[in-house]
Amino acid sequence: MNNNGTLLSLENVSTHFFTADGIVKAVQNISLKIKKGRTFALVGESGCGKSVTALSVMRLVPHPQGKIAGGKIIFEEKNLLELNEKQMRNVRGNKIAMIFQEPMTSLNPVYTVGNQIAEAIKLHQDKAGWQAKEDAVEMLQKVGIADSQRRINDYPHQMSGGMRQRVMIAMAISCQPKLLIADEPTTALDVTTQAQILDLLDELQQQEKMSILLITHDLGIVAERADDVAVMYASRIAETADSKTLFANPLHPYTQGLLKSLPRLGFTGERLPTVAGIVPDPLHFPSGCKFHPRCPIGCNDERCQTIEPEIRYVAPGHGVACWHAQGYEKITDKQNG
Repeated sequence: MNNNGTLLSLENVSTHFFTADGIVKAVQNISLKIKKGRTFALVGESGCGKSVTALSVMRLVPHPQGKIAGGKIIFEEKNLLELNEKQMRNVRGNKIAMIFQEPMTSLNPVYTVGNQIAEAIKLHQDKAGWQAKEDAVEMLQKVGIADSQRRINDYPHQMSGGMRQRVMIAMAISCQPKLLIADEPTTALDVTTQAQILDLLDELQQQEKMSILLITHDLGIVAERADDVAVMYASRIAETADSKTLFANPLHPYTQGLLKSLPRLGFTGERLPTVAGIVPDPLHFPSGCKFHPRCPIGCNDERCQTIEPEIRYVAPGHGVACWHAQGYEKITDKQNG
């Protein structure tokens, strides 16, 4: 593949969970492409399926209560869903790494941070213990932790939230992955620390030439950091485009609602618009377009209420799933663009 090629593509991926109350279709027919060296943002409200999408890529969906029910996950021209567990372990952490939402629950409280980073290096890089320890010190230095030779002996509880997040990043990049999945990497951090973490990710991306899948609900972060964006709603992709196009010309009413809720320069303190209602219960998704009960247009349109639109590309790289999006009905091939 060339330098500008696709590193990871999801093709009609669906992930279901089997509960006593019924089947939860957390992700349905998701398709997206992440290019080499670029940041792809997956955005939407809590409960839309963003984190389940990431867990599906890593094949960390809990079994047997969860299952990737269909589709393909192509990484470096191989379908990850066809790999056995041993082969997948060689990919997970080594070629694709993940930063989880809450570092305090992701780090083991009874091991030092140095041991935890070194363990990942020994597992995937086949290095001796002393080499892995040296690499762990280097990783902590790389993510901006001062006096790293001493801090590798600290336990997670001895560190602040921002430092624990840096440790998680150090662990994730310790094997020079080609794709880093960052699931809400700045959740529960103060604004200053958030900016430091995001700057760090940008710097590391440039150094390591890696791609980033950034999962967030913060459109301000997306505007600043992402090259490409997919807006997710109730288990499906509602709209996808490069970042500049999406912010300049949002087509889906959900995307438009999210953008209108952002404060802007010159904001005088008046009440910001909001998207009415809440994300529907995945056990009881509405018929038709899942957004129609909250949509100012779809709530009164019988077609929106009965027929679910699929992604169609109204311009190169700009896909939308909405009957009322400009140019949508003129397109008969949903795969164009």
